[in-house]
Amino acid sequence: MGISDIMRLDVTSVWLVLSVVAVAAGVFYLYSLILRHLAKTTVRNKVVLITDSLSTLGNECAQLFHTGGARLILCGSNWEKLETLAERLMTESDPALTFPPKLVELDFSNMESVPDVISEILECYGCLDVLIFNSSMKVKAPVQCLSLEMDRIVMDVNYFGPITLVKGVLSSLICRRTGHILLVNSIQGKLTMPFRATYAASKHAVQAFFDCLRAEVQEYGITVSTVNHTFIKTPSTNSEDEITAKSVWTDVKPNSLGVTPKEMATELLKTLNSKKKEILMAHSISKAALYVRSLFPNLFFAIMAKGVRNTAAVEMPDD
Repeated sequence: MGISDIMRLDVTSVWLVLSVVAVAAGVFYLYSLILRHLAKTTVRNKVVLITDSLSTLGNECAQLFHTGGARLILCGSNWEKLETLAERLMTESDPALTFPPKLVELDFSNMESVPDVISEILECYGCLDVLIFNSSMKVKAPVQCLSLEMDRIVMDVNYFGPITLVKGVLSSLICRRTGHILLVNSIQGKLTMPFRATYAASKHAVQAFFDCLRAEVQEYGITVSTVNHTFIKTPSTNSEDEITAKSVWTDVKPNSLGVTPKEMATELLKTLNSKKKEILMAHSISKAALYVRSLFPNLFFAIMAKGVRNTAAVEMPDD
């Protein structure tokens, strides 16, 4: 093979690589256009409530739905940060195609304020079309290290807060015979792990509530969807509301097993369009664990206990 033949092969290889890159870029661009169109047709003019707009996921949802022309009601525990978020959304969008977000200060850890907040929410537009429950408080620690006071706070944020809000607006949805309720819930609403007893208990409770609610409100044209995920990737390892206990169970979190906020927001948008009842955003390891828990519970319990014993051995100080 001569030098000219080799050069022709090199040129052919380069063109082949460039062609693949161009096709991939075209597919990605087409997907972006489809997603933008889906956002516009799915949430355009719809009143959409996001319970924790200040979280990473909440920010992503607010951006996606605002661009799609939704009438947003953004909730969060910090008024100044809500105003900053609303200003950013308005600055980055076309005011002729979007609506200024309504802001409501909401803190599920203060349950006494929730009834007044519900009234304020209903006064924003007089109705609701979509409710996204994405508030969550994470606690990771051995059972004996958590006080009952902390247990109650976690249950307020993860369970009593969401169900109080949905009960407060449910009559409005039933009267209009329409609405879509989305619960963003951890996979620990279906699967338990050591050192997460309180967190998993709250997630199981809220999962069961919304599963029951789904059947009860279907005859009124109301859809209830639950989206269970492994964990949402964030820039920081631990969130501000997260308590950690040093153990291999709590410190090791393979980044490949999580989902990005953008992926989650996109999935929520697709769920609004498809009205799918239940979505599991988990990789093969997590899905396998769910099957093992259902089909071989004793094996699952043994694996969990073995992990705890290994943790204790790792943390045992040397004599």
